[in-house]
Amino acid sequence: MTDSPSRLAEQLRKRFGDGLQRVTVAVGEVTVEVAPENLLAMATALRDEPAFAFEILIDLCGVDYASYGKDEWTTEASSGTGFSRGVEARTEGRLKAVTEDLVVEKPWVAQRFAVVYHLLSLSLNRRLRLRVYAAEDALPVVPSVITVWNSADWYEREAFDLFGILFDGHPDLRRLLTDYGFIGHPFRKDFPLSGNVEVIYDPEKKRVVYQPVSIEPRVLVPKVIRAARPAEPEAPKAAETAE
Repeated sequence: MTDSPSRLAEQLRKRFGDGLQRVTVAVGEVTVEVAPENLLAMATALRDEPAFAFEILIDLCGVDYASYGKDEWTTEASSGTGFSRGVEARTEGRLKAVTEDLVVEKPWVAQRFAVVYHLLSLSLNRRLRLRVYAAEDALPVVPSVITVWNSADWYEREAFDLFGILFDGHPDLRRLLTDYGFIGHPFRKDFPLSGNVEVIYDPEKKRVVYQPVSIEPRVLVPKVIRAARPAEPEAPKAAETAE
């Protein structure tokens, strides 16, 4: 029998107390937030203590909260010609900043980078989402949980590759998906949509070479669905006018 999310949340509050930064229950799911320095101790307890028994790490992913709560596009106030703010290309094809009138305030502000862990307890038929924020944005570092859940090995390498999050204690933290010599981390919000370099075949050198990307940054105008306008009356025909 599955325990209710509210009961699990209460158990977590009672067991870990001030060690938890935040506990939320939404859409039938429990999410807990913990500081990086408390991550390993809490992860071990969640795995080993019979009251929780989260034996399996289902998934681990990075999150970039840059520009969280800010809208890149506005379509409600678009002009009658069908264009929106995208025509002005203020962001030059990249999500760097938006004007104050488009900011939508959220009830809380997070650090930029976070790591999210999805846990499963087979014996108790429970799921839990665990989230930890990196203390620094410039050099995001969180402890590796590979000693707690061995399945974190490639997940942490993926988060490092795509988000640039470092996992302290990982035995072999190398890129996993991008090519050798790849510049930057492609899932970061400030990564250019066209990338930093492009690969071409050089007929003179007879090999593949890297060069700076030649695509100019641009803003694509999203499709805007507008209310139908009333049909204009047809102009009278010449014969009808003569009568």
